[in-house]
Amino acid sequence: MASSPSPALRATIDAELSKVSFVDPHSHIDPQAPAARSLNDILGYHYYTELVHSAGTPREAIERAGIAEDDRVAAVVAGLGSLTNTVQYSWLMEIARDLFGFTPPHLDATNWRELADRVRQQTAAPGWADFVLEKSRMEAVFLTNDFDDPLEGFDTAKYVPCLRVDELVFHLGKPGVLERLTQASGVEPVDVPALHRGVAALAEKFVRKGARAAAISLPPDFRPRRIEADAAARALADIRRQGLAAPAESRAVLASDLFWTVAECCDQQRIPFDLMIGVRRGVYPGGVYQGQDLLDGRLSLAEYAPLFNAFPRVKFPVSVLSQPLNHELVSFAWIFPNVFPFGHWWYANTPSSIERDLEQRIEAVPRTKLLGYYSDMYKLEFGYPKFAMYRRILAGVLAKRFVEERGWSEEQAVALGLDLLVHNTRRVFYSAEASQ
Repeated sequence: MASSPSPALRATIDAELSKVSFVDPHSHIDPQAPAARSLNDILGYHYYTELVHSAGTPREAIERAGIAEDDRVAAVVAGLGSLTNTVQYSWLMEIARDLFGFTPPHLDATNWRELADRVRQQTAAPGWADFVLEKSRMEAVFLTNDFDDPLEGFDTAKYVPCLRVDELVFHLGKPGVLERLTQASGVEPVDVPALHRGVAALAEKFVRKGARAAAISLPPDFRPRRIEADAAARALADIRRQGLAAPAESRAVLASDLFWTVAECCDQQRIPFDLMIGVRRGVYPGGVYQGQDLLDGRLSLAEYAPLFNAFPRVKFPVSVLSQPLNHELVSFAWIFPNVFPFGHWWYANTPSSIERDLEQRIEAVPRTKLLGYYSDMYKLEFGYPKFAMYRRILAGVLAKRFVEERGWSEEQAVALGLDLLVHNTRRVFYSAEASQ
């Protein structure tokens, strides 16, 4: 059995890593309402609703039409007793204790109203969002913006735009999407060349307004490929004529064409293209909102080799959900200069999975390419416990694998940790090369 690192050494490294400020390179924050305003905002995070539902809380008790916020909170709290073993519960209690001064060891039916009152009062104070950012050591947070987001009314240096293209690539046939594209880009997609010009106009507008990446979540059966012009034209005609009723092959062809077009735009605009690979949507239709999707490991990153070869100047931060894919990702980042292991996504965002995947990456991939972590949060409060969790795990790996096993100094280990936590995000998303 492998030995654990010295607790004192791990604590020392963690303390040093905790002193620095960093950028969170992926979240779902609404810049107009970045922080929680109620306990419902916190317990409404999909981790809690899906876990209490999994443990037996009826879906109707969480999200029936017209449910009052207090009733929803009470239903989730009633299910928390089954979650005390989970890391997600520890996030909740760390937020309650360190951000809101809530001292009971557990949240239950006897005390949740006390926490609800604290949340309501403290989050109403001016500057609460900035307080949370400072407490969490976050200088800036990357967003997930719809393609027609006007990107107005917020500080784009603090809340950094990111062009999310899932809807364009996979749902162009949905009612209203083509019209929204026309409105946002100023180009009516009457044919494939016009469609490509519209996407290029969106990318240019996003970069002009401060965007530093594009991003997409990709299903396991997606295969990146360049599409011939005639095939793309037929597919677009089908979708313009039939919408969601268009043949599956037409939808797949146009998705591939649009995905490739976005990659070309990233090349032209010198921004990274974040790829989140391997999620299958709607596996559990009886689940709560955002609790219906699962990982699917029936794919290989070999399917993406043509993409990585075709765009050597584009940086591809890649997130995966399964251990076999993490090993593949390590191998791809080993030889492809433009592939970067990116965070610990969703179902892989637990301490044991992070430690395993991190050890594989940190032992094999150049230190300047390891994009350590992102929050994936919907409210700022969750950046605090999530990054604290990651720092503790990172400190443990550095202490064990580098100081104790390789004889590195504590200073050398901390410097490596800062590459993962701080410097590489700036290298990949903020480099002068990326903005030229």
